[in-house]
Amino acid sequence: MSTPAPHSTAENVIRFYYRGEIHTVDQAAPTRTVLQHLREDLHCTGSKEGCAEGDCGACTVVIGEQTADGVTLKSVNSCIQFLPTLDGKALYTVEDLKQDNGALHPVQQAMVECHGSQCGFCTPGFVMSLWDLYLKNDGGQAPACKSAGTAASACQPLQRKDIDIALSGNLCRCTGYRPIIDAAHRMGELPAVGFDREALQHALQPLQRDDIFVYQHDGQTFYAPRTLAQLVEVRAAKPDARILAGSTDVGLWVTKQMRDLGDIIYLGQVSELNAMVTRGGQLEIGAGVTLNDAYAEICKHYPELSEMWQRFASLPIRNAGTLGGNVANGSPIGDSPPWLIALGAQVVLRGPAGQRVMPLEALYLDYMKKDMQADEFVESVRIPLPHAGQRFRTYKLAKRFDQDISAVCAAFSVTLDGDQIRDIRIAFGGMAATPKRAALTEAALRGQVWNESVLETAVALLSDDYQPLSDMRASAEYRMKTSQNLLRRFWLETRIDAPLRGDQVNPFVCA
Repeated sequence: MSTPAPHSTAENVIRFYYRGEIHTVDQAAPTRTVLQHLREDLHCTGSKEGCAEGDCGACTVVIGEQTADGVTLKSVNSCIQFLPTLDGKALYTVEDLKQDNGALHPVQQAMVECHGSQCGFCTPGFVMSLWDLYLKNDGGQAPACKSAGTAASACQPLQRKDIDIALSGNLCRCTGYRPIIDAAHRMGELPAVGFDREALQHALQPLQRDDIFVYQHDGQTFYAPRTLAQLVEVRAAKPDARILAGSTDVGLWVTKQMRDLGDIIYLGQVSELNAMVTRGGQLEIGAGVTLNDAYAEICKHYPELSEMWQRFASLPIRNAGTLGGNVANGSPIGDSPPWLIALGAQVVLRGPAGQRVMPLEALYLDYMKKDMQADEFVESVRIPLPHAGQRFRTYKLAKRFDQDISAVCAAFSVTLDGDQIRDIRIAFGGMAATPKRAALTEAALRGQVWNESVLETAVALLSDDYQPLSDMRASAEYRMKTSQNLLRRFWLETRIDAPLRGDQVNPFVCA
């Protein structure tokens, strides 16, 4: 058996709230997925396996978790979530929606009335995504209905945008989606069914741990530290262990590549990594903050990121994945690093020797190679807040609007003094082995007048900054031409006489 971290005890029991009682597991591999446990161990087969990679949504479940503000509930893909990450949480599946009197939940009844199910394979996942939306919006009404004192007559149906976001992680081959969207509207018209959050909070309370959780099975150990100090300690003791955050990438290493991960260090319970703090002109986001929460906060300062927020994977993926994980992964086609680099973000690394802070672009040395020691981890990301004269945009090119990896991801930030460029930062994903700045183009633009003549010079220089490759997503020629055109688009939207502001150019509004 692996040696537990110092000052910890291997309890070897995973505990979570399920079907009205505390459920325990002590004989499962740390990389056994929640979906495998549901279907194969508990024979709870409502949740389906379609893709085993978090794309189709047939396996969607809702996870409840205790926070400082009470309890939160969010939809996630059970096919890529490892079972020990449920420790201390609540698990809800489609079977939980059946009412005490045997009646269907309004979400299910609406699907029946609107003919939202045909072959039925995807239906449980759609139902759970709609239930998540139902819980967040007072029984399927618009978010404004949550305001204290709002009269029932003033409540409006959900907007199509809210429904599209909620269902962005669910695929259906039969219906064409229209009857499912009709069901999303219909569920708010049916008699409401409440959810007792206080009862859930009471049920979760005895499951909360004060110390690091260590779970062992068949020579593999899963560590879930509770504090930053514990995380530093266990990382120093286990530098070869696999760091796990949202499991949206690492989960596929198991389900698709059948890899043995060895020991695992889970970041999801480290309180300090789940904080977001604004100070010194920067927004600092802990490495454990989910992508959805991180983008929600960042969009308050940069509304130009609202479309990227919606297009970054699907809601269940954003509910699980973390901004810190996206940064630490360092993929050349990751959607967050380009705009973070364009904004001048810094990454904070932590190890036994303390903190190490560097510009984000300096973290990436080569393809999937980072300037990070074996005993270090990403602690947080620091993002400068907007300043006077700054104009910022980010653009994503992909074959599909939702749930697709970028062929090209571009981000631009220019600071103007009148019509003169005081500073400019340009970063692209999908154009090199790492997320990369356009150093030559930036140098040629600084100090120049932000006009069309200077723009065309800069457009030509992009071919000196980047030599993109051809692959299944796009050819090298396509990537170069579209990158140049995106720089032109940025100029058109931000030139001195541009008629529209960033929040007007973008049709998506931060929620």
